Amino acid sequence: MFTRMLKLRLLNAVAPAYFFMATAVTFILHFCFFIPTIFPNPDTSLRGSTTLHTVVFLFLMFNALGNYIMTIKYPAESANETAVPVCSPHCSDKVDAHYLLNGRHFCKLCKKVILKRDHHCFFTGNCIGNKNMRYFIMFCIYTSCTCLYSLVLGVAFLTVEYSISFENPLTFLTLLPLSTGYFFMGTISGLQLFLVLMLYVWLGIGLVCAGFCCQQVLLVARGQTWCQMQRGQLVENSSPWKTNLKDVFGTRWILGLILPVQTVETFSDDTDANKQD
Repeated sequence: MFTRMLKLRLLNAVAPAYFFMATAVTFILHFCFFIPTIFPNPDTSLRGSTTLHTVVFLFLMFNALGNYIMTIKYPAESANETAVPVCSPHCSDKVDAHYLLNGRHFCKLCKKVILKRDHHCFFTGNCIGNKNMRYFIMFCIYTSCTCLYSLVLGVAFLTVEYSISFENPLTFLTLLPLSTGYFFMGTISGLQLFLVLMLYVWLGIGLVCAGFCCQQVLLVARGQTWCQMQRGQLVENSSPWKTNLKDVFGTRWILGLILPVQTVETFSDDTDANKQD
């Protein structure tokens, strides 16, 4: 258990660094390679397209980073409990957290009591729960959109710069193994191989975030958390799904879709805890 806990703590430190590094690389590739190559003459009729793609990319990136910061800024912790509580007799003794009572968990990584704990997000370095679920879901949505949008621009860059045709679906599937072989034979440069690798990174992150986001929205609509589902705990929730979504996304949910701003009132910790179990 000690070894696994050490690995979790290491992941908790490495994952945010990986996120910021991937964000910086995506930003550099977009403005230093993709836009100048796809739209080489911004002074002509392509100026409108260049501006549009730049605005769309910056909008997606701004919301992804903004909701990432909001997820960290509003941690799902209990301000009323500072001491380490005694674990419940019904605790399943998970490695990363202990189930206490009344929808409360003690996270060993955060070393805090978490209300409505859903899971521990290593990319943000804190737990997702009562106060930051909305920001986490929007973070997943915009991260997925940013990655998939970068994937489209990356494919367009390879098409324009290296005359690679992606009309055949097998072209993308065989792009990584062929590029790796050509790199070791000295046919292509390390930069070209890195661009191909980033295409698969964007595809993987985009699909994972999209799938994870759909799962979280479904759990929120049911009034359930990931921790409860893992324990096989059925929540007797009398509230309709619209009310459950409103509790997480707030009444100004439309504003929250386009801007990383606070749209949910932060109720007291005792109120949140009493709503559970």
